[in-house]
Amino acid sequence: MSLRFVTRSVHAYLDYPVAIALMVLPFVLGLGQSNPLALWLSVVTGVAAFVLTVLTDHHLGIWRVLSYKFHLAVDLLVGITFLMAPSLLGFSGIDALFYWVNGAAVVAVISLSAPEKGVVV
Repeated sequence: MSLRFVTRSVHAYLDYPVAIALMVLPFVLGLGQSNPLALWLSVVTGVAAFVLTVLTDHHLGIWRVLSYKFHLAVDLLVGITFLMAPSLLGFSGIDALFYWVNGAAVVAVISLSAPEKGVVV
């Protein structure tokens, strides 16, 4: 069995709840104690992730104008940004932990994503 088991369909089902969590959890967790950007970076990213999902060419996309490959590239960029944000923006405590955990989760999902049929990786 391949370790790359996150299919396009599974990824699509993860997208909407993750986008909503990125918008809501910063308020629930009280992010922004070390830097106000810790709150708003997640909220803005959540809104962008929601829009990206709506526009992605997968079965849960509404206006399927963006390729799934582009979606994965944006997700990877977000994951790397989240991993670097604490160091670059001076996040500490729960703020830093939130970004490290979410960044690692996004990079892991991308790393475990199954290649598209007929696409050479």
